[in-house]
Amino acid sequence: MDYVKLGRTGLDVSRLCLGCMTYGAPDKGTHPWSMGEEESRPFIRRALDLGINFFDTANVYSIGSSEEIVGRALKDFGRREDLVIATKVFNRMRPGPNGMGLSRKAIMTEIDQSLRRLGTDYVDLYQIHRFDYSTPIEETLEALHDIVKAGKARYIGASSMHAWQFMKMLKTSEANGWTRFVTMQNYVNLLYREEEREMLPLCREEGIGVIPWSPLARGRLTRDWDETSARSETDEFGKTLYANTADADRRVVEAVAKVAKARGIPRAQVALAWVLSKPVITAPIVGATKMGHLDDAVAALSVKLTAEEIAELEAPYAPHTVTGFK
Repeated sequence: MDYVKLGRTGLDVSRLCLGCMTYGAPDKGTHPWSMGEEESRPFIRRALDLGINFFDTANVYSIGSSEEIVGRALKDFGRREDLVIATKVFNRMRPGPNGMGLSRKAIMTEIDQSLRRLGTDYVDLYQIHRFDYSTPIEETLEALHDIVKAGKARYIGASSMHAWQFMKMLKTSEANGWTRFVTMQNYVNLLYREEEREMLPLCREEGIGVIPWSPLARGRLTRDWDETSARSETDEFGKTLYANTADADRRVVEAVAKVAKARGIPRAQVALAWVLSKPVITAPIVGATKMGHLDDAVAALSVKLTAEEIAELEAPYAPHTVTGFK
């Protein structure tokens, strides 16, 4: 396993982050394809054995049960001082007013609930899951700063939003002497490259660590275009990501298949190697529902694509409507 600094911080993280949205009670929340605790634990243990020290979850994943499962597994299998645990806040956790969002009240409530579920005194990275249009950014940023100063989070990060929004938040933090975001968790893969236009250059210039979600496009880059999975058939959010670009996306998938066949390796390794080839990317967030998914992810670290292969993979791409923010 390779380790890199997280943005401009001194924190060392594995070059891969295990995404834990998959691990949670399937009867809670909106992820019926998720795996229960007994199914999930071997994957978390295998990730640790492979040298992964970076784990990403969120309060909303399976309405808190992901945090509970991940927290118990990491406590049993790892040492807290060696682990980098990330979670998120924003989405609705309960009905009624103040049950979601990035108000001071919501953030202060949700950090304590996340820590309780994770079974830890602090998280290493506390991220805003989305931009909150209904709360002043000053309120959000000061609350996050206070959480860091209280020792409940070591660093803070953001997730998918417009580049102008992220820059405004960075500069507001700087102007007020508040804790600055160190990461951006955004949507980047061969089927969706719109972040290359503004967000990725911004992160490069500002020294922000990039930890993209869905680097394999929810598995679409790893199989034939018409092939489905249990997740793809029930993932309502995922269906919205590729609704209007099927023809171009199909050609990208075929290009991945061609390069993989020529190299004699699985498609997942090629698709992930492309993400890893981008200097601005710190640690892609990979999911795993089969042990082979973890093995492919680690193997991708050794796949160095040629300039010709990268050009072949990128050539079919067509501009997409900006998406992934909800």
